[in-house]
Amino acid sequence: MIEIVIDASVVVKWFIEENESDKAKFLRDKFIDGQIELLIPSLLYFEVMNALKYSKLFDPSELNDAGESLENYGFKVITIKKEIRECMIKIAVDHDISIYDTSYLGISIALGKIFFTADEKIIKKLPSKLKEFGKSLKQVEDIFN
Repeated sequence: MIEIVIDASVVVKWFIEENESDKAKFLRDKFIDGQIELLIPSLLYFEVMNALKYSKLFDPSELNDAGESLENYGFKVITIKKEIRECMIKIAVDHDISIYDTSYLGISIALGKIFFTADEKIIKKLPSKLKEFGKSLKQVEDIFN
């Protein structure tokens, strides 16, 4: 089974219709159908809920429902430990990317998995050697063709 690391920018698109929501939902549907495994740090839950809150599209009850939905997906939650931590710190410092964002990339590199993000600023900051791991959500369908 293909294991893919995703960040909050992808998951938010499951709840809010935005550019590339169709590609985010493509990944979600592959996951629900059991065709792929989605790997995340626990940070994803906080980031998604925060984005939904600040979108002002959800009342407290709807935010609670979204949080419950996130819990029920059954993501494979990866603990940030030695190799992942060292990798994320190096990338953050070397390429001026937040630790939050490099936590996903650190998991990807340490475990040898593809990482998808809808945050084009992250992709633009990556040197070419890291772009084999970090991919734009726009490219998601390419891995299944």
